[in-house]
Amino acid sequence: MWDYSEKVKEHFYNPRNAGATEGANATGDVGSLSCGDALRLTLKVDPESEVILDAGFQTFGCGSAIASSSALTEIIKGMTVDEALNVSNQDIADYLDGLPPEKMHCSVMGREALQAAVADYRGEEWSDDHEEGALICKCFAVDAVMIADTIRANSLRTVEEVINYTKAGGGCSSCHEGIEEILASVLEEQGEVYDPAATAAPAPQPAAGGLTTLQRIRRIETAIESIRPQLQMDKGDVELVDVSDDTVYVNMTGACSGCQMAAMTLNGIQQRIVEELGQFIKVSPASEQQKKAAMGG
Repeated sequence: MWDYSEKVKEHFYNPRNAGATEGANATGDVGSLSCGDALRLTLKVDPESEVILDAGFQTFGCGSAIASSSALTEIIKGMTVDEALNVSNQDIADYLDGLPPEKMHCSVMGREALQAAVADYRGEEWSDDHEEGALICKCFAVDAVMIADTIRANSLRTVEEVINYTKAGGGCSSCHEGIEEILASVLEEQGEVYDPAATAAPAPQPAAGGLTTLQRIRRIETAIESIRPQLQMDKGDVELVDVSDDTVYVNMTGACSGCQMAAMTLNGIQQRIVEELGQFIKVSPASEQQKKAAMGG
């Protein structure tokens, strides 16, 4: 389990400004459910003073994503748009008394959502679409520009740090070589030399010592519980039905049942469980037979 500060826990269990902002005139969307994290930031900006009067968020992600989004809205309310643009992802992490290194990508996502919202307010185009050939991490759709900018902004030096801040390379690891090339290029700009031997990222490993079946199921339940509030906000829910080898079977209920976004929601749940267990798990809809068996029918 991650070592969260009390402030992160507070903003997770009691998030500020959750939901869409009434009368919003700026919206920023970043991430995607298929990658496990998605954030919509809405702002109400006074057109004369350009002061941010109100801010709200809707997010699908882990506890750190919720806490980071909550913190961001608290930080920027009362700022002018230009002042808000100076808020860094590190400012968000500092406001929360720090984030686990593995969760710094949540603060980066908040920073991107803010940039997208300000661009929307100003009638400018903001896009995280990737130019052909620039996509480095296909698992999480992270491009070279974002990786390079994040390295510069946060003084990153290792592939592992890049994974923690951007999620790039945290899946199949086939893009580690590409990340190393970007690290080498950015460090060269700064007059430094990249040392691959000193910065190699370890491959993802299962939890130390392995888990018993009961421990495994409890961690899966914990992962699902962390996602449930976001689903319930949209009148949906998910319940664990069965665990068989490397497959978790769930039942989508309420508005999530038959929703066109169900496949992406399942992908998001899968990513959260993978993070919790430290090993690959597939999440699939439960069959009618499995549902009946779970209910004792």
